[in-house]
Amino acid sequence: MTLTAVIIDDEQLARDELAFLLKELGDVQVVALGKNGLDAIHLIREHSPDLVFLDVQMPGLDGFGVIKKLLDKKYLLPNIVFATAFDQYAVKAFEVNAVDYLLKPFDKKRVAQAVLKARTRMDTASSSNEKLETLVKMLESQQTPTSKILIKSVGRMLLVNQKDICHASIEEGIISIVTSGSAGIDGHSNCRTLEELLESLDPNMFWRAHRSYLVNINHIREVVPWFKSSYQLRMDDKKQTEIPVSRAQTKRLRELFGL
Repeated sequence: MTLTAVIIDDEQLARDELAFLLKELGDVQVVALGKNGLDAIHLIREHSPDLVFLDVQMPGLDGFGVIKKLLDKKYLLPNIVFATAFDQYAVKAFEVNAVDYLLKPFDKKRVAQAVLKARTRMDTASSSNEKLETLVKMLESQQTPTSKILIKSVGRMLLVNQKDICHASIEEGIISIVTSGSAGIDGHSNCRTLEELLESLDPNMFWRAHRSYLVNINHIREVVPWFKSSYQLRMDDKKQTEIPVSRAQTKRLRELFGL
């Protein structure tokens, strides 16, 4: 029986290499390729594949985040094979929970073994869900969520604390991030959308005030009344940037500050 598969990896070379190796096996049909966590959720729902090759480390929503979101929504998961560039703890966790994984660069024999293992699990989808849920909980209990975000600035790749991020905006597909305080770093994010960036930020700290803006509510300096019952936010970065609040988010603004 031919298995259907979806490949999710943020590196095109890795996607192409894995698709080529699966095609050579002859009994796996790759029905879709995705490059991030949001693609993964959409493609898994759309195609209901037998097998998903899922990159662990992706900007924004990573592989574990994808699994957690699908489990939270009680979605029956396909067989998952994680791909990683070797994370010692993650590999141990996969082995403990009998969830398969591939190390990069991919090896043809190892890919064939992963497919064979998936075939033996075809009738145990529910237990697969349980194992994946155990894996996610195990990782969450052992690893402290990162409080740092990568910013590209003047040819450098800098890690900044989330609490220092003042606001982020998107224009023509490019996400700009501005920090406050003495550092005052301006740069760009690897994420492709604000939704992706928001997935990696503390939801108790960051708010989507407008479709083009994310703000850190702890860095709002002033709420400025605007025309027709709308508002702008004056932030505490060096430029004291003014950010519009969309009409759809006005109610949330009032709830946040008791306006």
